[in-house]
Amino acid sequence: TLIYRVKRQNTVYFPNRTENADTNLPESQEFLSGVEEKKTTRFTDFEGKTSFGMSVFNLGNAIMGSGILGLAYAMANAGVVLFLLLLTVVAVLSSYSIHLLLKSSGIVGIRAYEQLGYRAFGTPGKMAAGIAITLQNIGAMSSYLYIVKYELPLVIQAFLKVDKPAGEWYLNGNYLVIIVSIAVILPLALMKQLGYLGYTSGFSLSCMVFFLIAVIYKKFNVPCPFTDFSFNATSTTSWMNGTDPGGEEDPACIPKMANLNSQTAYTIPILAFAFVCHPEVLPIYTELRNATKKKMQHVANISIAIMYIMYFLAALFGYLTFYGAVEAELLHTYSRVDPYDTLILCVRVAVLTAVTLTVPIVLFPVRRAIQQMAFPNKTFYWPRHIAIAFVLLLFINLLVIFAPNILGIFGVIGATSAPCLIFIFPAVFYIRIVPKEEEPLRSFPKILAACFAGIGFLFMTMSLSFIIIDWTTGTSKASSGH
Repeated sequence: TLIYRVKRQNTVYFPNRTENADTNLPESQEFLSGVEEKKTTRFTDFEGKTSFGMSVFNLGNAIMGSGILGLAYAMANAGVVLFLLLLTVVAVLSSYSIHLLLKSSGIVGIRAYEQLGYRAFGTPGKMAAGIAITLQNIGAMSSYLYIVKYELPLVIQAFLKVDKPAGEWYLNGNYLVIIVSIAVILPLALMKQLGYLGYTSGFSLSCMVFFLIAVIYKKFNVPCPFTDFSFNATSTTSWMNGTDPGGEEDPACIPKMANLNSQTAYTIPILAFAFVCHPEVLPIYTELRNATKKKMQHVANISIAIMYIMYFLAALFGYLTFYGAVEAELLHTYSRVDPYDTLILCVRVAVLTAVTLTVPIVLFPVRRAIQQMAFPNKTFYWPRHIAIAFVLLLFINLLVIFAPNILGIFGVIGATSAPCLIFIFPAVFYIRIVPKEEEPLRSFPKILAACFAGIGFLFMTMSLSFIIIDWTTGTSKASSGH
C-alpha cells in the first residue's frame, strides 16, 4: 500500500497523462507504475486493452436480459407515468451503485467484487460476494437457456409450418439447447478476455434494436381491440379500428397514465432487477484501456442510458399495441394475433440470438468468482479456465433439461442475490473500505450509502414476500425476467 500511495501522490502532478507521455516520466515514476502494474496484473491476468465502445457494448449486453420482454406487462400494471418514474429511479440507483463499487475498488486498488468483500469483511465477505455472483449469474444463464429451450422449437416449427410435430429431433428443445451450448456459447466462453466479446455483444444489442423497431412498427399495424387468431380461424370477423360504430373510442384502447391493481407491486421487483450488471462491472473495468474511475463511470452511465431508452420504448409501444391484453411475455401476445407472422418470427430469432450471446458475458464473472474462491493465488491457466467453463455449462444444461421447475427456486435466489449485488454489498463494502479519516461514519456519503443498503433490504423483502404469496395462492405472475 505504501508504493500504491506514493504512486497516487505522484500521479497528481500528471493529471492529463496520455499514453505517449509515459516515455518521459522520471525513472522512479516508471519503476513505481511498473510495480503497481505487476501488483494488479497478477490478479487480472493482463492490462486493459478493450476500447471504450466495446466496453459499453459488453456492459450494455450484460444489463440487457430477457427482462425486456416483460416490461410492457409491467407498464400495463403500473401505468405509463408511474412506470417511467420507477424506471428512472432504478436507473439512477444502479448508476449510484456502480459509483460506490468503483470508489471502493479505487481506494483498495483491487478490481474484483470478491476481493472487495475480502477487504471489507475478510473471508466471509469474499465468500458472500462470490456465492451471490455465482447464484445470480447461474440463475440468469439458466433462464436464458430456458428461453432457448422453449422458444427455438416453436420458431423452427413456425418457419417449417409444421402444425403437429411428430417428435422430430430438431423440434426437441433439449437437443437444441445442447447444440446451441456446444456450437455457440462454449467457444465464446473459452475466450481469455471479455474484451473479445465486444463484437458479439454489439451484434446482440443490434438484435435487440431490431426487436425494438419491430415493436414500434407493429403498434401502427395491429388494430386495437385485436382479434384473437384462434377465433379468427373459424369465423371471419371484421377488423375493428379502435372506434365503435358511433365514433367513440373503445375504453380498452385508452392508455392508463397511472394504474394501481393487485399486480402493480410485482412491477417493482421486475424493474429493480432490470439493470443488474454489477458482477460484470469490475471485470469490464479491469479490461478497459487507460482505465480511470471517471472513464469507467462514463461507460456505465452510457450503457445504462442506452438501455433505459430501449426499455422505455419497448415497454411503451408494446403496451400501446395491446393495452390491458398484453401478456407477461410480450412476443406471445403477437403470436395470438398471427402465429405465422414473418416479422415476429424474425424478431423471435433475434431475441433468441441476443439471449444466447449474453450467456458467455454472464459466465465470465462466475468463473472469476469460482477462481477467487477456490484458487485465489493461482495465475491464469488454460486447462482450468476451460474446465470451469465446461463444467458450468454442463451443469446449467442439466438443470434446464432435467429440472425445468427449478426456475421457481431461482426466482427466490434472484430475489435475494440481486438486491445484495446491486444495493447491499456495494453500500456496505463502501462504508467499510473508505477510511474513517477520509469520510467519518456520520458523513453524508456514508449515510447515503447506508440508506441505499436499506433500500436493498426493502426490495429483497418485497420480492420474497410476493414470491411466497404466489406460491401459496398458486399463481405465477412474479416470475422475474432477469
